[in-house]
Amino acid sequence: MKIITFLFANLLLTLTASAHGISDADKQGILEGGNLEYLKLGATHMLSGYDHLLFLFGVIFFLTKFKDIVKFITAFTLGHCITLVFATLLHIQANFYLIDAVIALTVCYKAFDNLDGFRKYIGIQSPNLLTAVFLFGLIHGFGLSTRLQQLPLGQEGLVLRILSFNVGVEVGQIIALAVMGLFLAQWRTRPSFLQFSKAANVLLMAAGLLLLLMQLHGYQHTRFADDFPLNKDEHFHIHENMDTNRDLETAQTAP
Repeated sequence: MKIITFLFANLLLTLTASAHGISDADKQGILEGGNLEYLKLGATHMLSGYDHLLFLFGVIFFLTKFKDIVKFITAFTLGHCITLVFATLLHIQANFYLIDAVIALTVCYKAFDNLDGFRKYIGIQSPNLLTAVFLFGLIHGFGLSTRLQQLPLGQEGLVLRILSFNVGVEVGQIIALAVMGLFLAQWRTRPSFLQFSKAANVLLMAAGLLLLLMQLHGYQHTRFADDFPLNKDEHFHIHENMDTNRDLETAQTAP
């Protein structure tokens, strides 16, 4: 059990440490560069943003018409542009781990919707998807804003820097959608699509749950920094001690 805990804790630690934040190298590049660096950062941030990419993959998974893809992606884009721009301009902030935890839930939601979960398991019609995608876009945009606000943005030329980052995000999104769209278009022509589409969305939901755990774990490190050091050896000993104490409490309360 302790070995499993060790492996799982290290997996969460590795994923948390490599989460798509703003690295020191990115910060240095921004300080030395100009608006083009913000555009580049926005594109790479979206392309490395596995939570955003998983959600987009879920959105277009069953969409076969180009106009439908454009409609839903436009709703998502409008939503994340609104919060990205205005939350950054107004300096509205929140713990980015908690925001990313909510974003992970949007991945789970879309996978659940793709599995027809509302009708099968709750007995209701699926909520309006276009509205849901727009609302989730607002959440994703707030997540992007919290990351952008890690940079020393300043006030002079702030709007242009935000817009440059936003344009970069859209460029990255277009690239990602093109790749995902081509992959799905090819896959739909094969019998395996019907055979494994359910399994793919189950995996999508599992990925969303893993991201949720990862972000909540990261939040513990920021909220209780002294109790959860980011050193792997110390991190393992913390979890090992937690397991030992839990075992002792169980033994003491057992009849």
